[in-house]
Amino acid sequence: MCYAIPGKVEAINANIVTVDYFGEKKKAFNEFVEISVGDYIYAQGGYVITKISPREAQESLSAWKELFFKLKEIDEKKSRFSPSVRLSGNKVVAIFNKIKKKLTLEREELRYLLGLKDPEELEIFFKAANSLRQKYHSNSCCVHGIIEISNNCRRNCLYCGISTWNKNIPRYRMSKEEILVSVGEAVEKYGFKALVLQSAEDNDYSIEELADIIKSIKQRYAVLIFISFGEIGLDGLKKLYAAGSRGLLMRFETSNPEIYAKLHPGYDLQNRIDHLKFAYQLGYLIITGSLIGLPEQTNEDIINDIHLARQLNAEMLSFGPFLSHPETPLANSPLPKEEDILKVIALARFAGQENAKILVTTGFETLSPRARERGLACGANSVMLNVTPLKYRPLYSIYPQRAHEQEPLELQIKETITLLKSLGRAPTDLSVNKNA
Repeated sequence: MCYAIPGKVEAINANIVTVDYFGEKKKAFNEFVEISVGDYIYAQGGYVITKISPREAQESLSAWKELFFKLKEIDEKKSRFSPSVRLSGNKVVAIFNKIKKKLTLEREELRYLLGLKDPEELEIFFKAANSLRQKYHSNSCCVHGIIEISNNCRRNCLYCGISTWNKNIPRYRMSKEEILVSVGEAVEKYGFKALVLQSAEDNDYSIEELADIIKSIKQRYAVLIFISFGEIGLDGLKKLYAAGSRGLLMRFETSNPEIYAKLHPGYDLQNRIDHLKFAYQLGYLIITGSLIGLPEQTNEDIINDIHLARQLNAEMLSFGPFLSHPETPLANSPLPKEEDILKVIALARFAGQENAKILVTTGFETLSPRARERGLACGANSVMLNVTPLKYRPLYSIYPQRAHEQEPLELQIKETITLLKSLGRAPTDLSVNKNA
């Protein structure tokens, strides 16, 4: 199964390529591939990934064509939001109408939405958020893979199961060859076009080693590489960008510096923000966000989190639940409610930049078995599948009993595709270009 649909190059303007998908025009940036008008390509994350032969493209397109329009029809039906006359005075509807007029929401309006408790009001809120997702992204849903290459960590975060607090976890570090084998299987066997390489802040990997791994991946495989190695320094970001990585996954976790300092003794929130700002200036696609349910966190903090993610030019927003590990000082912290995470996803769709994708996190899937279905139905449009070898997956225990920890990749793919089809979503993450 390929997690991108082939498109035909319709126009090229410098590095910007216009791609046709069954009559829909989308834009992608081309940096690595020699292409001409009329060629067929795969694109992911806004980048051209590879050129394919007309025969291969037509085989895929013929399989997709009928399904493509059927999925769009299902999604349009499910995401339709036409408030009845009875709801003409409803505050959620009034706020939604402001967004449609491209008016900036007041802070009081964001507080109101985040404080909703009435089930009927919440349903209106979630449906409205889903309709905005459909308006700006059509039925696209990006499916990325993630490979967790090491759980060796030097940090002392008070809640994370792979921090220095956990003395009972076996540590591992994948070799370069193991990483290349895992990437090769994900790309060539399962068709992934975008992968996140993630590790704890592992001093055992030098920047030069990581750069060599990324260069080797880019030489062998057509795939968009995101990195998630923590705070590797600005020079480290430069070197890994030069090696071929084009995305950075790094949550700032909270916009409140006092909360951050309590959770991460000896570390500074501003340093993390500086990493994210510098990465964006270099050209990285940014995936960032915060944790919901942190000790002492308020709704004001969450609103500030959403604003900060917007200021950081996030390509994708990641808001997940705070789940503490039993081998850490914050072991007995209460779990956030499912509705709280859904409200933040919906609020991010209301208040975030129009073209930002929103991820249903593995943490949320661990908190709730219905997280993926419900998250995608209230504004989210991205999921990640765990491509880490099964023997290592349980050891990347940032919180206990993670979703998909024991699931073979084949099962993850089957369940994901079944769900996406039921919701009318297509596995592509290029937003429709309304002006093309």
